[in-house]
Amino acid sequence: MNHIRKAFFSLFFPFFLLFSFSLGSNVNAQDGKALFNQKCASCHAIDKNLVGPALKGVEERWDDKSMLYDWVRNSAAVIKKGYPRAVAVYNEYNKVQMTAFPELKNEDIDAILGYINTGGAKAAAAATDVPAGGSPESKAAEDDSNLLYGILTIILAVIAMILLQVNSNLSKMSEEAEGNAVAEPVPFYRNKAYIAIFAILLFLGGGYMTFQGAQNLGRSKNYQPEQPIYYSHTVHAGINQINCLYCHGGAQESKHANIPSVNVCMNCHMGINEYAKGPQLYREDGSKVDGTAEIQKLYKYAGWDPAKKLYTGKGQAIEWVRIHNLPDHVYFNHAQHVTAGKQQCQTCHGEIQKMGEVYQYSDLSMGWCINCHRESKVQFTDNKFYSIYEQFHEDMKNKKLDSVTVEKIGGTECQKCHY
Repeated sequence: MNHIRKAFFSLFFPFFLLFSFSLGSNVNAQDGKALFNQKCASCHAIDKNLVGPALKGVEERWDDKSMLYDWVRNSAAVIKKGYPRAVAVYNEYNKVQMTAFPELKNEDIDAILGYINTGGAKAAAAATDVPAGGSPESKAAEDDSNLLYGILTIILAVIAMILLQVNSNLSKMSEEAEGNAVAEPVPFYRNKAYIAIFAILLFLGGGYMTFQGAQNLGRSKNYQPEQPIYYSHTVHAGINQINCLYCHGGAQESKHANIPSVNVCMNCHMGINEYAKGPQLYREDGSKVDGTAEIQKLYKYAGWDPAKKLYTGKGQAIEWVRIHNLPDHVYFNHAQHVTAGKQQCQTCHGEIQKMGEVYQYSDLSMGWCINCHRESKVQFTDNKFYSIYEQFHEDMKNKKLDSVTVEKIGGTECQKCHY
């Protein structure tokens, strides 16, 4: 029994140390870049306006840094105080308040500002050189990292087994040098300790993969179908700064975001009949996209003659392939989240302004939605939708509560989302 225990600890102790070191490194790596990507990148860029203003030089635009700290943690409170810079930004961006981050300390905000002032600017410049739609390598970076980690794990396991064998041989040589009787070593494939460890790992790995596979049935994260027309959100929402609600107006007013009609596209493309000045477009397989040819496809669907500048009457609907789809028993209302909840499109759809052909960013599972409702703070200030919750308003006024999450107003009750 002792030799089994010894073999077990000899094999797993190095991996335990490696895991602990990696975990510690990840915690310590909570630097400005990580915080920027987690908290800011969905609405801000370094050197251009997105949902919010460009962040380059933000410190110079605020003459009171303590007020800037307060703005990041609770913009509504700073606006209420009447601070000129805060009111100006609020009015400039259609009176949409910035998400509050009360958990950020001054040191965290300084780290974000440091990233913006140094490495962030370089990162943003490098990002502008990436072709619109992204190269296949850029979207596959995460998969490549996972593959690398898997290969490293296998290599470390092989090294551990070799070291165990070397240790066994050295022990045998030492015993023989001292004149002690040494039993013939058991072959690897007959060693009960190794067989037991392998069986346990196989059982755990197989069980984990089976559980993950069953859990992901019906989910379509990263689903990215090829569309009839290559429509680049990088070009439209990113480079040309077209507001999401211009095409998906239903997101603000109804349950469905709606797919824009061909006429909405033609509002711009009656005059824009070629793709000449934008970056090169690429499909996911690496093939180049002829932007002008894609505009010609639009004309065919619209029944538009660009030479005569007349409609021919032979148009037809574009058969876009649906990407995001919830089960029939799930109720989701876009207006509830966009108008009442003041959520940005990027919360669920990811950095849509950086996507070529759109893919499903989130898994849209029940657990994912519930976690969001547990963590997301309701914007009570200047929001008539939540005026009925008098007790919460009173508690916040009396400093009994500093915030109210969606969960507290019933956001995790079954009947809220299920018929």
